[in-house]
Amino acid sequence: MPELGHGATGAAHGRGSGLLALTGLLDKVRRLVPTPRRNPFALSYLLVLLGTTLFSRFGDPALVRRLQEVSSTDGHNLLHRPVLALLLSGLWVAGPVWMPYLWAFAFTVAPLERRVGGLRAAVAFGAGHVLATLLSQLVVALSVAAGRLGPDALDSLDIGVSYGVLASLGALAGLLRPTGRILALAGAGGMIGHQILTDQDLVTGVGHPVALLVGISLWRWLRRGRGRPLRLRRLLPGRIAASEA
Repeated sequence: MPELGHGATGAAHGRGSGLLALTGLLDKVRRLVPTPRRNPFALSYLLVLLGTTLFSRFGDPALVRRLQEVSSTDGHNLLHRPVLALLLSGLWVAGPVWMPYLWAFAFTVAPLERRVGGLRAAVAFGAGHVLATLLSQLVVALSVAAGRLGPDALDSLDIGVSYGVLASLGALAGLLRPTGRILALAGAGGMIGHQILTDQDLVTGVGHPVALLVGISLWRWLRRGRGRPLRLRRLLPGRIAASEA
């Protein structure tokens, strides 16, 4: 049996190395794809948003409008039913299209959840949604009181998940390497700056940067607890947690 020459051996080795490199690349890509096991929070949330988006498109328009008005975190709703409004407002997308939120979750919420777990990711998302909403609506209320906005601004529809997504992006940036962190924050800053210059909506103009800063403020907490399961009792005040022990 003739022996393989050096050229044939080198070619075979090159093909083997290329196959291993391709296999490794595909494995890395596979690990980045959200799955129910790795991303229960992100995928469950996306399914809820898909359901409400389909309902808003094909449901009775009057009923859709009524439910969105109840869910809105406008000034009047926050004054009379704040908890309900804060919870329900995050179950809708701002507009008729769902697909952009799939990509938004895939590149922010899902990777954050893979690194810190579903509960911590939910805390970061919720903190951004709540704090950015409250501060932006406070600015609206002060503007109305000062006469810079009309009273109807307190009833403007305010729903959507953009605050939670931006908070997740800000939180995720703190877990990336320096280059990735700079790119993530630069991209977020560019999007926020473009929105402020083109849209000039006071609510989002305040809420979006606040949401990003909320995520950034969680860096130390997320890094300290990375890789450790988060127990609900750690989120409770000391006396409550002690009473559960």
